[in-house]
Amino acid sequence: MLRTVNNYITKTKQNFQVKKPWDNVIIFVLNVLIAIPVFIIVHQNTINLNWYFKIDRVILFLFILITIQLILRALRTIIIICIVLYLIALAFGSFSGRYGFSSITEDYRYMIYSMSDSPNPQDLILSKLLPFPNKSKIISAIEYDNRKVRDFALMATTKHFKNVNGYFKFRTIIQCFAVFKEINNRWNYVSDPKGKDYIATATESLLYLSGDCDDHSILMAASIKAIGGTPRLIHTGGHMYPEILIGNSVDLEAINYLIKNVLFVAESKRKSIHYHIDERGQVWLNLDYTAKYPGGPFMSEEILGALTLD
Repeated sequence: MLRTVNNYITKTKQNFQVKKPWDNVIIFVLNVLIAIPVFIIVHQNTINLNWYFKIDRVILFLFILITIQLILRALRTIIIICIVLYLIALAFGSFSGRYGFSSITEDYRYMIYSMSDSPNPQDLILSKLLPFPNKSKIISAIEYDNRKVRDFALMATTKHFKNVNGYFKFRTIIQCFAVFKEINNRWNYVSDPKGKDYIATATESLLYLSGDCDDHSILMAASIKAIGGTPRLIHTGGHMYPEILIGNSVDLEAINYLIKNVLFVAESKRKSIHYHIDERGQVWLNLDYTAKYPGGPFMSEEILGALTLD
């Protein structure tokens, strides 16, 4: 009886075992397929040491690759089962809208691009700032729930980037970038009356898409908030400009790729993405009227206050 059971186990192993040299080929391919998402997850959740030529990330990937290779070689006799389970897990993730085949492809593309094109040339933690001037007037002027503001924002989302497929996670951000493109392409800078700080409402600025930096910031913030984005205004003393929350440093990798390779290719060519990091580690992109793409250069003035519109 025992011999029969042993024979059955041996025969089962032989049925699942791949013959040489194909077993080594399959192990290596499976290793790469597993190592890529594992590396992405570890990369996103570990501190980036910012070594030259990203050597720390290269060493990390090699370590993961070697470790998985050793594990797979130890499981050589059931390699087919490993392949099937891996593909089933990815297929389930794809159909359920979770981490699947497309997610691996997108994350890997974002990560590789960010390793070759750093999106963090100018980071600054904003905290303990001064009270925001004219705060109540500005909040009242940001009429994000006004139908005209909402209609304008909707028009922008149908005019720009409507046919950009995929990137579901960043759909709202992409639509907010469409608003940025529409406003900044048409904005006409006009100064306030001499000796008076005139604060125009969002609907006023919509009439001619004209005004000073305060008016631009108010309209941009209202339009972005009207379609689900999170804006804030930055006060520097002699200037005001809007920013948009895009998430954390991991999201910045994806946004950097989208701006420079999908949405604003010509405008951002060979240029850097500029942003601020708040005290909670959240990343905010510059949307100033002087910028040709989200994350364009800042005007070099000391930051005095920040007004977030949750």
